[in-house]
Amino acid sequence: MNEALDKLVNGLRLEKLEENLFRGAIGDTHVKRVYGGKVLGEALEAAQLTVESDRPAHSLHGYFLREADSFHPVVYAVDRSRDGRSFSARRVTAIQHGQPIFTMEASFHRREDGIDYQGKMPDVPPPESIEPLTYDWDRFDQMSARHQRMMTIAAPFDLRVLDGPLGAKDELGNPVRRSWVKTGDRLPDAPDLHRAILAYLSDYGLIWTLLGHHGHTLEDEHLVLASLDHAMWFHRPFRVDEWLLYHCVGVASSGARGLARGHFYTRDGELVVTVAQEGLMRVLEPRA
Repeated sequence: MNEALDKLVNGLRLEKLEENLFRGAIGDTHVKRVYGGKVLGEALEAAQLTVESDRPAHSLHGYFLREADSFHPVVYAVDRSRDGRSFSARRVTAIQHGQPIFTMEASFHRREDGIDYQGKMPDVPPPESIEPLTYDWDRFDQMSARHQRMMTIAAPFDLRVLDGPLGAKDELGNPVRRSWVKTGDRLPDAPDLHRAILAYLSDYGLIWTLLGHHGHTLEDEHLVLASLDHAMWFHRPFRVDEWLLYHCVGVASSGARGLARGHFYTRDGELVVTVAQEGLMRVLEPRA
């Protein structure tokens, strides 16, 4: 397993402090603010540690309340809200410096058969036809904090981006951002780990889908961006070490906020996960 992926996998492993109480590891400290996907992935992992393995997570809804400090660990308190015959519910509160920084509700469902439907996967080129995203690590220390963060988050993955910095538009004119993604190496056969890693990844670039529609890119220093909330629905089993298409669509932007949704498809066209996120998109006035 490559170093970046090994660091991610180990970083998502939690230390059990007490029943229903876990502590996360300190990860990337290049940027003081913790990446939201790390908190999301750890919160999901904390919830999963309190549920039987035959009940995988089928949905989660989280709110980012405060900025997390990357130089200190985050503690996760899990409330076992309910364990029924088919469903289990958990509430997770992420705590740092004595204050809640993130809350999440997650629901788990015992596996069972039922009716089956999904929309058609968008028509895109296969991942092998697209050049992998590469980074100039020799210049890492000279880059902005935002670029350092993006490079560090992406390092464990093989990313094949279909669209340029301003994204693209679908047939209806909606802003879209599309990429093939998988981990750089094979992972263990541990479904909980695959879900936690996909939760980590799902926060990467989702709200950016709206930036290009307004003519902005990550190069714009007068943008203030932050995840406000995040929701995921797990439809079918998947592996994050096999190719997944992350197809993101901008829904609306108004009042310094933007809403985007995303779908993860296998290369065979199966819809495995749906994501939605609202984020802060504040445009600062240039200084005189």
